[in-house]
Amino acid sequence: MNTRLLITRHGWFGGGADLTPMLPETAEAAEDARDFHAALEDCCARFDPTFYPRFKAWCDRYFFLPHRGEARGAGGIFFDDLTREAEGDFAFIQAVGATFAEIYPALVRRRALTPYGAAERERQLIRRGRYVEFNLLYDRGTLFGLKTGGNVEAILMSLPPLVRWP
Repeated sequence: MNTRLLITRHGWFGGGADLTPMLPETAEAAEDARDFHAALEDCCARFDPTFYPRFKAWCDRYFFLPHRGEARGAGGIFFDDLTREAEGDFAFIQAVGATFAEIYPALVRRRALTPYGAAERERQLIRRGRYVEFNLLYDRGTLFGLKTGGNVEAILMSLPPLVRWP
């Protein structure tokens, strides 16, 4: 989840939230994705009925790994260059944050006692590898930071410390 206000010659809001389940092929992950998307859809609908379908489609395109032909996760919403009206756009950004702050901990609590062993850990490390692939190959923020002399450690600090590729 990330929201931002960028100001250059003009200002705009951007951000989004997406869900990357460790075991995306399970019924539990499908249930979590359904509830995550429902929360985001409800949030978006309070501001503009076109937001959710537009921002979900944008997320699906953005968080796609073309070299693998697969999505990075279960999707969510993604948007940039939101410049309709500053107060309304800021209210939307705040609502996205509040929605995420409600739904994500609920999903974590729901799955906190799920049995977990070596096979699940292996799958988690592979999913983390997909996250790394996306961030290093396609993420605009990561690429911008690395290409413009940003603080490398700060830019890469969101990457998981352990990953695996099959």
